[in-house]
Amino acid sequence: MNITSPIQTGAANAAELPSDSVSTFFRAFGAGSPDSLGVIMSALAGVAAALAVAIALSVYFRSGYRSRSDLVKHGLAASAVLVLPAFVISDMRSAALAYLGLNPAKPAIEFEIRLPKAALATATDTQVELLTDRNQKLAKVEGALASTPDGRSILRGTVTLDYRTTERMMVLNLPGQGQSTFRLRLPASPSRSGQFGPWHLADDIVPANGGAVTSEIHDAFAIRYRVL
Repeated sequence: MNITSPIQTGAANAAELPSDSVSTFFRAFGAGSPDSLGVIMSALAGVAAALAVAIALSVYFRSGYRSRSDLVKHGLAASAVLVLPAFVISDMRSAALAYLGLNPAKPAIEFEIRLPKAALATATDTQVELLTDRNQKLAKVEGALASTPDGRSILRGTVTLDYRTTERMMVLNLPGQGQSTFRLRLPASPSRSGQFGPWHLADDIVPANGGAVTSEIHDAFAIRYRVL
């Protein structure tokens, strides 16, 4: 047996695989989408890396006498070969997280919601919720309210962004005063920001008593935020 035997054996085994198995693999991941294509390419890269490791180790252990310089060269080559699978694993993890829409770093946003004058005394019964096309999550709200120079109250809190998506809505439920909705203008994977962005008025307001929303009420609710 020569050193090319592993290559020939691997090629023969690959040729024996039925064609429908490959097509089934692509259908299982939904190969039509760009994210799934990234997972498939990473998986194929992993297979190639494993084959390269097997060939390198086979050649090394089947060779005869090795001098000290050969050992050094082979050691460096083995180190490079071991780094390759680690890189492929990391790439596959990133591709899989992207395919699932997960945020591996889980950034968070710190928000401030401006309220009408004398709308709340405390934030005890107030609920702020993050709604996305993938999940819903309650925000952590500070109990103490801040105030603006003109006497308005400011509700502060934080919430993590667990999924990569641009469909994010903050929903404020005030006890006895209805519901206000704010669309977060952020990319799927937002970068950190040191300062708060501009104030944005509520995108939708639903009064508790079913009454009409006046321009005064609409202008009273606003949100601003930054990514932590």
